[in-house]
Amino acid sequence: MQWQVQVMILPALALILIFNYLPMYGVLMSFQDYNIFKGFFDSEWVGTKHFEAFFNSPDFFRVLRNTVVISLLKLCIGFPAPILLALMLNEVKNMMFKRVIQTISYLPHFLSWVIVSGFVVSLLSVDNGSVNILLEKLNLIEKPINFLSLPEYFWGIIVTTNVWKEVGFATIVYLAAIAGVDQSMYEAASIDGASKFKQIFLITLPSIMPVVIIFLILNIGSLLNAGFDDLLLLGNSAMLRDVADVIDTYSYRTGIINKRYSYAAAVGLFKAIISVGLLTMANYIARRAGTSLW
Repeated sequence: MQWQVQVMILPALALILIFNYLPMYGVLMSFQDYNIFKGFFDSEWVGTKHFEAFFNSPDFFRVLRNTVVISLLKLCIGFPAPILLALMLNEVKNMMFKRVIQTISYLPHFLSWVIVSGFVVSLLSVDNGSVNILLEKLNLIEKPINFLSLPEYFWGIIVTTNVWKEVGFATIVYLAAIAGVDQSMYEAASIDGASKFKQIFLITLPSIMPVVIIFLILNIGSLLNAGFDDLLLLGNSAMLRDVADVIDTYSYRTGIINKRYSYAAAVGLFKAIISVGLLTMANYIARRAGTSLW
């Protein structure tokens, strides 16, 4: 019976092999002046030429700064948000209200960034945008603000949108972890006079900490994945290029639009190497604390 169960995972393994491992030979392009007509084996080898070009580019520090800052903002704000929401929902006793809040919060995860960006553009629009109308009604502004053309607002907009879109879906994992906590510990804490806040800090959080640490490791490992769809759709304006251009969008623009395939591959490989290093470092630190991925 065991071999029948193992056979069931073969389609998933085939998909991983085809779409994740076979394309990895494309990293060879980073060390070539790749020519689509000559292919991988006949294109000229140039060593680290494209890496040096990227490091010496005037765009390097700007792109790296935007990537790190946006990623850190998403990590610092977006990572604890579902934990807090899960802790609050766990204390809700009205099951109907709890299910409604869960449904409303995790539905945005299933919307594509094309739809979400359309919502954001509509909300922040100068002409009849809900946000500008509300701010004018509250006398906080005298005339509408074009939020999506001002660099100083962009990071706040992109982080807030990401949190709104993903907070509910991530909450499901933490609610499942909380559901596995031994209820007798809460009963014993109540008998000892512990308040709800003390129970959260002394029982709930320590109990789900292994799950939190694993997700934190994965988030640190993807620290240079500042985003692509959201930044490409909301930060496509030339006025926002200085604050919206990250490694992924820069690689897309130079590789696909400007046809600099080898250069873009070198940029992507640089990001991948740093990400693996960050993941390994985070896992090492977590292992010293008692919880790790490997």
